[in-house]
Amino acid sequence: MPIQFETNYNAIVEKIDQIDPIAYGTTRNYIDGAVSYLSPYISRGFISTRQVLVHLIKKGYTLEQMTSFVKELCWRDYFQRVAQVKDLQQEIKQQQTPITNHALASSLIKGTSGIEGIDKAIHDLYTTGYMHNHCRMYTASLACNIAKSHWLHPAQWMYYHLLDGDWASNACSWQWVAGANSQKKYYVNQENINKYTHTQQQRTFLDTSYEALEQLNTPSVLLNTELFNLKTVLPQQSTITVQSDLPSFLYNYYNLDPLWHRDEQGNRILLIEPAFFLKYPISKLCMDFMLALSKNIQNLQIYIGSFESLMETHKLTTVYYKEHPLNKNYTGQEETRDWIIADTSGYYPSFFAYWKNIENKLKVTYHDH
Repeated sequence: MPIQFETNYNAIVEKIDQIDPIAYGTTRNYIDGAVSYLSPYISRGFISTRQVLVHLIKKGYTLEQMTSFVKELCWRDYFQRVAQVKDLQQEIKQQQTPITNHALASSLIKGTSGIEGIDKAIHDLYTTGYMHNHCRMYTASLACNIAKSHWLHPAQWMYYHLLDGDWASNACSWQWVAGANSQKKYYVNQENINKYTHTQQQRTFLDTSYEALEQLNTPSVLLNTELFNLKTVLPQQSTITVQSDLPSFLYNYYNLDPLWHRDEQGNRILLIEPAFFLKYPISKLCMDFMLALSKNIQNLQIYIGSFESLMETHKLTTVYYKEHPLNKNYTGQEETRDWIIADTSGYYPSFFAYWKNIENKLKVTYHDH
Protein backbone atom coordinates (compact mmCIF):
# COMPACT_ATOMS: atom_id res chain seq x y z
CA MET A 1 0.00 0.00 0.00
CA PRO A 2 1.45 3.39 -0.93
CA ILE A 3 1.94 5.71 2.03
CA GLN A 4 -0.82 8.28 2.57
CA PHE A 5 -0.03 11.49 4.41
CA GLU A 6 -2.82 12.75 6.67
CA THR A 7 -3.38 16.50 6.87
CA ASN A 8 -5.62 16.64 9.94
CA TYR A 9 -3.93 17.88 13.13
CA ASN A 10 -5.21 15.12 15.43
CA ALA A 11 -4.22 12.39 12.97
CA ILE A 12 -0.70 13.86 12.75
CA VAL A 13 -0.33 14.01 16.55
CA GLU A 14 -1.41 10.37 16.61
CA LYS A 15 1.41 9.58 14.16
CA ILE A 16 3.92 11.00 16.67
CA ASP A 17 2.43 8.73 19.31
CA GLN A 18 2.82 5.64 17.11
CA ILE A 19 6.59 6.00 16.61
CA ASP A 20 8.69 3.06 17.77
CA PRO A 21 12.14 4.66 18.06
CA ILE A 22 13.78 1.38 19.07
CA ALA A 23 12.50 -0.55 16.02
CA TYR A 24 13.52 2.47 13.95
CA GLY A 25 17.13 2.04 15.05
CA THR A 26 17.36 -1.53 13.78
CA THR A 27 15.24 -1.38 10.60
CA ARG A 28 15.38 2.19 9.24
CA ASN A 29 17.65 1.35 6.28
CA TYR A 30 15.07 -1.00 4.76
CA ILE A 31 12.35 0.48 2.55
CA ASP A 32 9.74 -1.23 4.76
CA GLY A 33 11.52 -0.34 8.01
CA ALA A 34 9.95 1.36 11.02
CA VAL A 35 10.46 4.93 9.79
CA SER A 36 8.22 7.62 11.28
CA TYR A 37 6.86 9.28 8.09
CA LEU A 38 6.91 12.57 10.03
CA SER A 39 9.36 14.36 7.73
CA PRO A 40 6.68 16.14 5.61
CA TYR A 41 5.20 17.68 8.78
CA ILE A 42 8.59 18.69 10.18
CA SER A 43 9.68 20.20 6.86
CA ARG A 44 6.50 22.23 6.59
CA GLY A 45 7.01 23.56 10.12
CA PHE A 46 3.74 21.93 11.17
CA ILE A 47 5.47 20.11 14.02
CA SER A 48 9.04 20.52 15.29
CA THR A 49 11.90 18.13 15.92
CA ARG A 50 11.85 19.18 19.56
CA GLN A 51 8.11 18.49 19.89
CA VAL A 52 8.68 14.92 18.63
CA LEU A 53 11.59 14.30 21.00
CA VAL A 54 9.78 15.70 24.05
CA HIS A 55 6.75 13.52 23.26
CA LEU A 56 8.86 10.34 23.13
CA ILE A 57 10.69 11.17 26.35
CA LYS A 58 7.35 11.77 28.09
CA LYS A 59 6.32 8.29 26.94
CA GLY A 60 9.27 6.89 28.89
CA TYR A 61 11.93 6.32 26.21
CA THR A 62 15.46 7.30 27.21
CA LEU A 63 17.96 9.09 24.97
CA GLU A 64 20.19 5.99 25.10
CA GLN A 65 17.37 3.70 23.94
CA MET A 66 16.61 5.82 20.91
CA THR A 67 20.03 7.19 19.95
CA SER A 68 19.52 6.40 16.27
CA PHE A 69 16.17 8.21 16.12
CA VAL A 70 17.43 11.19 18.13
CA LYS A 71 20.39 11.53 15.76
CA GLU A 72 18.02 11.57 12.80
CA LEU A 73 16.03 14.43 14.36
CA CYS A 74 19.30 16.27 15.05
CA TRP A 75 20.42 15.79 11.42
CA ARG A 76 17.41 17.89 10.38
CA ASP A 77 18.39 20.67 12.80
CA TYR A 78 22.01 20.38 11.66
CA PHE A 79 21.14 20.92 7.98
CA GLN A 80 19.12 23.99 8.96
CA ARG A 81 22.12 25.37 10.84
CA VAL A 82 24.29 24.87 7.73
CA ALA A 83 21.67 26.72 5.65
CA GLN A 84 21.77 29.68 8.03
CA VAL A 85 25.40 30.36 7.10
CA LYS A 86 25.92 28.83 3.62
CA ASP A 87 24.36 29.50 0.22
CA LEU A 88 23.20 25.98 -0.59
CA GLN A 89 22.84 26.71 -4.30
CA GLN A 90 26.66 26.68 -4.25
CA GLU A 91 29.15 23.92 -3.46
CA ILE A 92 29.74 23.75 0.30
CA LYS A 93 33.26 22.30 0.39
CA GLN A 94 34.64 21.73 -3.09
CA GLN A 95 33.63 21.42 -6.74
CA GLN A 96 32.03 18.18 -7.85
CA THR A 97 34.19 16.37 -10.39
CA PRO A 98 34.00 14.94 -13.01
CA ILE A 99 30.84 16.49 -14.52
CA THR A 100 29.64 15.86 -18.09
CA ASN A 101 26.27 17.68 -17.90
CA HIS A 102 24.08 20.04 -15.87
CA ALA A 103 20.84 18.15 -16.51
CA LEU A 104 19.42 14.78 -15.42
CA ALA A 105 19.38 11.38 -17.12
CA SER A 106 16.06 10.99 -18.98
CA SER A 107 15.80 7.39 -17.75
CA LEU A 108 15.87 8.61 -14.13
CA ILE A 109 13.12 11.17 -14.85
CA LYS A 110 11.05 8.38 -16.41
CA GLY A 111 12.03 5.73 -13.83
CA THR A 112 13.41 3.47 -16.56
CA SER A 113 17.05 3.09 -15.47
CA GLY A 114 16.65 -0.69 -15.33
CA ILE A 115 17.50 -0.76 -11.60
CA GLU A 116 14.19 -1.96 -10.16
CA GLY A 117 14.64 -0.69 -6.59
CA ILE A 118 15.40 2.83 -7.87
CA ASP A 119 12.80 2.90 -10.67
CA LYS A 120 10.01 1.85 -8.31
CA ALA A 121 11.08 4.49 -5.77
CA ILE A 122 10.90 7.17 -8.50
CA HIS A 123 7.40 6.11 -9.62
CA ASP A 124 6.28 6.08 -5.97
CA LEU A 125 7.76 9.55 -5.49
CA TYR A 126 5.58 10.89 -8.32
CA THR A 127 2.39 9.40 -6.90
CA THR A 128 2.95 9.81 -3.13
CA GLY A 129 5.47 12.65 -2.78
CA TYR A 130 7.70 10.41 -0.67
CA MET A 131 10.93 8.50 -1.18
CA HIS A 132 12.79 6.45 1.44
CA ASN A 133 16.06 8.09 2.48
CA HIS A 134 18.21 5.21 1.20
CA CYS A 135 16.50 5.38 -2.20
CA ARG A 136 17.23 9.12 -2.33
CA MET A 137 20.92 8.35 -1.87
CA TYR A 138 20.80 5.57 -4.49
CA THR A 139 19.12 7.89 -7.00
CA ALA A 140 21.57 10.71 -6.30
CA SER A 141 24.53 8.34 -6.67
CA LEU A 142 23.28 7.18 -10.07
CA ALA A 143 22.59 10.75 -11.23
CA CYS A 144 25.82 12.37 -10.01
CA ASN A 145 28.44 9.64 -9.86
CA ILE A 146 27.43 7.24 -12.64
CA ALA A 147 25.67 9.64 -15.07
CA LYS A 148 28.05 12.44 -13.94
CA SER A 149 25.37 15.14 -13.78
CA HIS A 150 26.11 18.22 -11.72
CA TRP A 151 24.14 17.83 -8.47
CA LEU A 152 22.03 21.03 -8.60
CA HIS A 153 19.38 20.30 -11.25
CA PRO A 154 18.78 16.70 -10.07
CA ALA A 155 18.47 18.01 -6.48
CA GLN A 156 15.88 20.56 -7.67
CA TRP A 157 13.98 17.77 -9.49
CA MET A 158 13.78 15.67 -6.32
CA TYR A 159 12.90 18.65 -4.10
CA TYR A 160 10.12 19.56 -6.57
CA HIS A 161 8.35 16.26 -5.89
CA LEU A 162 9.02 15.69 -2.17
CA LEU A 163 6.25 16.52 0.29
CA ASP A 164 9.05 16.80 2.85
CA GLY A 165 11.05 19.00 0.48
CA ASP A 166 13.52 20.86 2.66
CA TRP A 167 16.07 22.73 0.59
CA ALA A 168 18.72 22.48 3.32
CA SER A 169 18.64 18.72 3.89
CA ASN A 170 18.06 18.04 0.19
CA ALA A 171 20.93 20.20 -1.11
CA CYS A 172 23.36 19.14 1.63
CA SER A 173 22.61 15.46 1.01
CA TRP A 174 22.95 15.66 -2.79
CA GLN A 175 26.25 17.49 -2.34
CA TRP A 176 27.39 14.84 0.14
CA VAL A 177 26.65 12.05 -2.36
CA ALA A 178 28.37 13.95 -5.20
CA GLY A 179 31.51 14.70 -3.19
CA ALA A 180 30.90 18.48 -2.99
CA ASN A 181 30.06 18.31 0.75
CA SER A 182 32.23 15.29 1.64
CA GLN A 183 35.71 13.91 1.07
CA LYS A 184 34.46 10.86 -0.81
CA LYS A 185 31.61 10.25 -3.25
CA TYR A 186 28.86 7.83 -2.22
CA TYR A 187 28.51 4.78 -4.45
CA VAL A 188 25.93 2.00 -4.23
CA ASN A 189 26.04 -1.42 -5.85
CA GLN A 190 23.32 -3.88 -6.81
CA GLU A 191 23.89 -6.09 -3.77
CA ASN A 192 23.22 -3.16 -1.43
CA ILE A 193 20.08 -2.11 -3.36
CA ASN A 194 18.77 -5.70 -3.39
CA LYS A 195 19.28 -6.00 0.37
CA TYR A 196 17.42 -2.85 1.39
CA THR A 197 14.72 -2.67 -1.32
CA HIS A 198 14.04 -6.46 -1.37
CA THR A 199 14.83 -6.84 -5.07
CA GLN A 200 16.83 -9.75 -6.53
CA GLN A 201 18.42 -8.30 -9.63
CA GLN A 202 21.67 -9.61 -11.05
CA ARG A 203 23.91 -8.72 -14.01
CA THR A 204 22.98 -5.01 -14.02
CA PHE A 205 25.57 -2.28 -14.55
CA LEU A 206 25.64 -1.88 -10.75
CA ASP A 207 26.25 -5.59 -10.13
CA THR A 208 29.95 -5.15 -9.48
CA SER A 209 32.42 -4.12 -6.77
CA TYR A 210 32.68 -0.61 -5.37
CA GLU A 211 36.19 -0.29 -6.80
CA ALA A 212 34.87 -1.11 -10.29
CA LEU A 213 31.96 1.36 -9.91
CA GLU A 214 34.39 4.22 -9.35
CA GLN A 215 35.96 3.48 -12.75
CA LEU A 216 32.67 2.75 -14.57
CA ASN A 217 31.95 4.53 -17.85
CA THR A 218 28.42 5.95 -17.91
CA PRO A 219 26.15 3.14 -19.19
CA SER A 220 24.12 3.94 -22.34
CA VAL A 221 20.82 3.95 -20.41
CA LEU A 222 22.02 7.03 -18.48
CA LEU A 223 23.69 8.92 -21.34
CA ASN A 224 20.65 10.80 -22.63
CA THR A 225 19.98 13.79 -20.35
CA GLU A 226 17.40 16.54 -20.25
CA LEU A 227 16.29 19.50 -18.15
CA PHE A 228 13.21 18.70 -16.11
CA ASN A 229 10.49 21.37 -16.40
CA LEU A 230 10.23 22.83 -12.91
CA LYS A 231 7.06 24.92 -12.79
CA THR A 232 4.98 25.84 -9.74
CA VAL A 233 1.22 26.21 -10.25
CA LEU A 234 0.11 28.86 -7.77
CA PRO A 235 -3.43 28.93 -6.35
CA GLN A 236 -5.89 31.63 -7.43
CA GLN A 237 -5.58 34.92 -5.56
CA SER A 238 -8.55 35.84 -3.41
CA THR A 239 -9.10 39.14 -1.61
CA ILE A 240 -7.86 39.31 1.95
CA THR A 241 -9.13 41.57 4.72
CA VAL A 242 -6.69 42.89 7.29
CA GLN A 243 -7.46 44.59 10.60
CA SER A 244 -4.70 47.18 10.82
CA ASP A 245 -4.95 47.55 14.60
CA LEU A 246 -4.08 43.87 15.13
CA PRO A 247 -0.69 42.14 14.82
CA SER A 248 -0.12 39.97 11.74
CA PHE A 249 1.24 36.42 11.95
CA LEU A 250 2.94 35.30 8.74
CA TYR A 251 2.94 31.67 7.65
CA ASN A 252 4.71 30.23 4.61
CA TYR A 253 5.88 26.96 3.00
CA TYR A 254 8.24 26.39 5.94
CA ASN A 255 5.97 27.52 8.77
CA LEU A 256 2.50 26.03 9.03
CA ASP A 257 2.53 25.61 12.82
CA PRO A 258 -1.14 25.51 13.94
CA LEU A 259 -0.17 26.15 17.60
CA TRP A 260 1.89 29.29 16.91
CA HIS A 261 0.34 32.29 18.74
CA ARG A 262 -2.89 30.32 18.58
CA ASP A 263 -4.64 32.05 21.49
CA GLU A 264 -3.81 35.59 20.38
CA GLN A 265 -5.92 37.83 18.22
CA GLY A 266 -4.35 38.81 14.92
CA ASN A 267 -4.33 38.59 11.16
CA ARG A 268 -3.16 35.15 10.05
CA ILE A 269 -1.72 35.23 6.55
CA LEU A 270 -0.20 32.43 4.48
CA LEU A 271 2.27 34.23 2.24
CA ILE A 272 2.86 32.58 -1.15
CA GLU A 273 5.60 34.53 -2.94
CA PRO A 274 5.80 33.85 -6.70
CA ALA A 275 9.53 34.76 -6.73
CA PHE A 276 10.21 32.20 -3.98
CA PHE A 277 8.50 29.40 -5.90
CA LEU A 278 10.28 30.45 -9.08
CA LYS A 279 13.59 29.87 -7.31
CA TYR A 280 12.43 26.79 -5.39
CA PRO A 281 9.69 25.22 -7.55
CA ILE A 282 7.34 22.57 -6.16
CA SER A 283 4.83 20.17 -7.73
CA LYS A 284 1.04 20.45 -7.58
CA LEU A 285 1.05 17.56 -5.06
CA CYS A 286 3.31 19.60 -2.74
CA MET A 287 1.29 22.80 -3.21
CA ASP A 288 -1.95 20.93 -2.43
CA PHE A 289 -0.32 19.36 0.65
CA MET A 290 0.69 22.79 1.97
CA LEU A 291 -2.81 24.17 1.39
CA ALA A 292 -4.42 21.16 3.10
CA LEU A 293 -2.15 21.50 6.15
CA SER A 294 -2.89 25.23 6.30
CA LYS A 295 -6.58 24.44 6.89
CA ASN A 296 -5.62 23.51 10.48
CA ILE A 297 -4.87 27.21 11.16
CA GLN A 298 -8.04 29.07 12.09
CA ASN A 299 -9.00 32.19 10.13
CA LEU A 300 -5.99 31.87 7.84
CA GLN A 301 -6.06 33.99 4.68
CA ILE A 302 -3.87 33.38 1.65
CA TYR A 303 -1.92 36.19 0.02
CA ILE A 304 -0.13 35.63 -3.30
CA GLY A 305 2.55 38.22 -3.91
CA SER A 306 5.80 39.50 -2.42
CA PHE A 307 6.36 40.27 1.24
CA GLU A 308 6.97 43.89 0.27
CA SER A 309 3.67 44.21 -1.65
CA LEU A 310 1.77 42.60 1.25
CA MET A 311 3.24 45.16 3.67
CA GLU A 312 2.56 48.08 1.35
CA THR A 313 -0.93 47.12 0.15
CA HIS A 314 -2.30 46.23 3.58
CA LYS A 315 -0.27 48.69 5.69
CA LEU A 316 0.79 45.98 8.14
CA THR A 317 2.34 47.36 11.32
CA THR A 318 3.38 44.63 13.76
CA VAL A 319 4.43 41.51 11.85
CA TYR A 320 5.55 38.22 13.42
CA TYR A 321 7.30 35.45 11.51
CA LYS A 322 9.54 32.47 12.23
CA GLU A 323 13.21 32.55 11.28
CA HIS A 324 14.17 30.48 8.24
CA PRO A 325 17.17 30.74 5.89
CA LEU A 326 14.84 31.18 2.90
CA ASN A 327 12.86 34.15 4.18
CA LYS A 328 15.64 36.65 4.79
CA ASN A 329 13.65 39.32 2.92
CA TYR A 330 11.08 39.51 5.75
CA THR A 331 11.15 42.35 8.25
CA GLY A 332 9.37 42.60 11.58
CA GLN A 333 9.46 40.53 14.76
CA GLU A 334 11.55 37.49 13.89
CA GLU A 335 10.96 34.55 16.25
CA THR A 336 13.26 31.58 16.68
CA ARG A 337 12.20 28.10 15.68
CA ASP A 338 11.74 25.23 18.10
CA TRP A 339 15.26 23.74 18.02
CA ILE A 340 16.18 20.58 19.92
CA ILE A 341 19.20 22.47 21.27
CA ALA A 342 18.70 26.20 20.92
CA ASP A 343 22.17 27.53 21.79
CA THR A 344 24.15 25.72 19.08
CA SER A 345 24.39 27.84 15.96
CA GLY A 346 27.08 28.51 13.39
CA TYR A 347 28.73 26.24 10.87
CA TYR A 348 29.95 22.76 11.76
CA PRO A 349 31.78 21.10 8.84
CA SER A 350 30.31 17.69 9.70
CA PHE A 351 27.40 16.22 11.60
CA PHE A 352 29.96 14.45 13.80
CA ALA A 353 31.35 17.83 14.94
CA TYR A 354 27.80 19.12 15.54
CA TRP A 355 26.84 15.99 17.47
CA LYS A 356 29.92 16.24 19.69
CA ASN A 357 28.89 19.77 20.58
CA ILE A 358 25.29 18.90 21.50
CA GLU A 359 25.59 15.39 22.98
CA ASN A 360 26.03 16.54 26.59
CA LYS A 361 23.53 19.35 26.16
CA LEU A 362 20.94 16.75 25.12
CA LYS A 363 21.53 14.77 28.31
CA VAL A 364 21.23 17.89 30.47
CA THR A 365 18.17 19.27 28.62
CA TYR A 366 16.10 16.10 28.31
CA HIS A 367 17.10 13.86 31.21
CA ASP A 368 14.23 14.75 33.51
CA HIS A 369 11.13 15.25 31.37
